[in-house]
Amino acid sequence: MTLAEEFRTRNFSIYGQWTGVICIFLCFALGIANIFAPLLRIPFSIVCLCCAFIIVFIEVPFLLRVCPTSSKFDDFIRRFTSNYMRALIYTCMSAVQWVSLVSGASSLIAAAVFLLFAAAFYLLAALKHQDFIGSKTLGGQGIAQMIV
Repeated sequence: MTLAEEFRTRNFSIYGQWTGVICIFLCFALGIANIFAPLLRIPFSIVCLCCAFIIVFIEVPFLLRVCPTSSKFDDFIRRFTSNYMRALIYTCMSAVQWVSLVSGASSLIAAAVFLLFAAAFYLLAALKHQDFIGSKTLGGQGIAQMIV
């Protein structure tokens, strides 16, 4: 199944997963860009960098098999297999970045907005009772295998 066919299924978990991939790049870039900011913003940029690495393992399940990680970390990441749990973690990550406004307006707002979009997509999928379906492109099961 191609990427375009996955998007045409109207399953919000696919939208959430691809928004999460955008969040990986955004959190990484903005975390680095804001690390040399005023002292109060540095912790938020470090959290943003950490969020990028957590999202990588949440959204690309293939990496859990390839990268050497601890069993505790694997168990932590495996908690986020349902749409509700993914919506929860993205909401928490977004909330932390919204709190970064305390240190003044910065580009971390973009990370907060995209994390919130990902949370909204996963929440919509959960509320519509859509099963989580990982994109085949990102190493998930894919929709074609679930149908067969």
